[in-house]
Amino acid sequence: MPHHGVSSGQGHLRAGWEPRLERSLPAPRLGLLWMGLGLALVLALFDSMVLWSPAGAYPLPAQGHPIKLGATLQNAFGWQNLTCPACKVLFTALNYGLKKEPNVARVGSLAIKMCKMLNIAPLNVCQSAVHLFEDDMVEVWTRSVLSPSEVCGLLLGPSCGHWDIFSNWNISLPSVPKPPPKPPSPPAPGAPVSRVLFLTDLHWDHDYLEGTDPNCADPLCCRRSSGWPQNSRAGAGYWGEYSKCDLPLRTLESLLKGLGPARPFEMVYWTGDIPAHDVWQQSRQDQLRALTTITELVRKFLGPVPVYPAVGNHESTPVNGFPPPFIKGNQSSQWLYEAMAKAWEPWLPADALHTLRIGGFYALTPRPGLRLISLNMNFCSRENFWLLINSTDPAGQLQWLVEELQAAENRGDKVRGVMSPVEYENTLAGQFFGHTHVDEFEIFYDEETLSRPLAVAFLGPSATTYINLNPGYRVYQIDGNYSGSSHVVLDHETYILNLTQANAPGATPHWKLLYRARETYGLPDALPASWHNLVYRMRDNEQLFQTFWFLYHKGHPPSEPCGTPCRLATLCAQLSARADSPALCRHLMPNGSLPDAHSLWSQTLLC
Repeated sequence: MPHHGVSSGQGHLRAGWEPRLERSLPAPRLGLLWMGLGLALVLALFDSMVLWSPAGAYPLPAQGHPIKLGATLQNAFGWQNLTCPACKVLFTALNYGLKKEPNVARVGSLAIKMCKMLNIAPLNVCQSAVHLFEDDMVEVWTRSVLSPSEVCGLLLGPSCGHWDIFSNWNISLPSVPKPPPKPPSPPAPGAPVSRVLFLTDLHWDHDYLEGTDPNCADPLCCRRSSGWPQNSRAGAGYWGEYSKCDLPLRTLESLLKGLGPARPFEMVYWTGDIPAHDVWQQSRQDQLRALTTITELVRKFLGPVPVYPAVGNHESTPVNGFPPPFIKGNQSSQWLYEAMAKAWEPWLPADALHTLRIGGFYALTPRPGLRLISLNMNFCSRENFWLLINSTDPAGQLQWLVEELQAAENRGDKVRGVMSPVEYENTLAGQFFGHTHVDEFEIFYDEETLSRPLAVAFLGPSATTYINLNPGYRVYQIDGNYSGSSHVVLDHETYILNLTQANAPGATPHWKLLYRARETYGLPDALPASWHNLVYRMRDNEQLFQTFWFLYHKGHPPSEPCGTPCRLATLCAQLSARADSPALCRHLMPNGSLPDAHSLWSQTLLC
């Protein structure tokens, strides 16, 4: 998913609670199905659908980076000899043919044949994925402003054409003087502290079945359709499995039932991604069942505690498909937003429900002096293929956000949210994301020098095991409810379920504290400068980094060690919340050099 987030002040909630910043999480390879539709359709799905690559010890480059995508596709299909003229002829013909006769069935049939010929996925997965995506993809392509020159520029480089579909664009900022930067001061001893539960990436698999094959050929395993393991190999565990598997409902119920040691909570941030990763076969009915079932479960165990959700990229079907509000009729997202408004009505006021129904975003005031903003970060994601029609501030969300932030600044409120805090660094108090499934953070710096840390985006661990992880959740300690509160994060705790222990014969699940951030990392506070300094301490202290690497994977790291290139790329990712500022990593590298393109992760967010 793009990051999702919640911002007081994961999108990737990723508003944002959830930055759907999709880094170490392998994406589903189903996007390659669209080779048969033409490489242009691959571009739209490649990011979101590369599902089943096993998690490795090295961080994976983010999908969708223009510099690397062409090489990836050429290598994947053996088209290294594709020339610029041939590319333009190919896409001119495709463009003409689809706009003259957008025959969905013919295009889908070709995609299935290519999928089978290239052995991209099992035939049943190919067929289901193509039929699920074909209508929307052909509609997007026929309405797209994408030209053959732009496609070939993306695939083959700037010498073949100029790719500017996701180029920069402007929003209007209020012409009012900005106050001078004022870093928050630590609260006085004895000041109230709020505890906020953070849930993200629950990924409930309705078809999870104990004992089934955790290493099946499909993108998602441990399911009724996965079959049984061969050669006396172990099957899926009762509570979950270290593999490309999601969670049974009983594990999520165990998580919510076992929150006692982490309580009490003032509120809950929930950054979405409720359905499982069976993205090739999901119906709207499947997605709505997941939404209502998990919402009812959360309400059952959290009772009167207010919950503030965000929209994840997996809530829709097809996955990542979030049309802008000007798309009407059956292809719009109204079926989803209306269902969310109905399910979440007990938690959200009327004005928040209004904007939720329009575009999946909202703002509210949970108490005086604090504003929460939840953005729909799918409108900022390269994986949202609907943005090929128009990526310029879909739904007017960012302009709305600026107005919300300015109003909060005028009132003297603090805001928790997810966005770059450059213009409103005194107002934004926290940014909370999910989506990557791992436990990490990203630092924002001032625009002028890229040296002064302004804010931290906290990326919380997933509940799901996907891929090869323990289930987990996060609790933030935040400057509490009193006059003059900074509302900043003071510390955080991460809790996990050790699957090896939970799945042992006769065992019962026990959710335990994995670590506390300040204690474990020796942080004087949880302000941006301390996280900045931690990155450089980890560069020079191998043991400290290995502790981070263990916790990054929620206590179940890959067996392959993370050597120097892996360590530098991982640390660079913690510094580079701004994907267009790779120079932030220069001081991490030997001789001041930058990591190569395959080592750097880049944000998949457009806004």
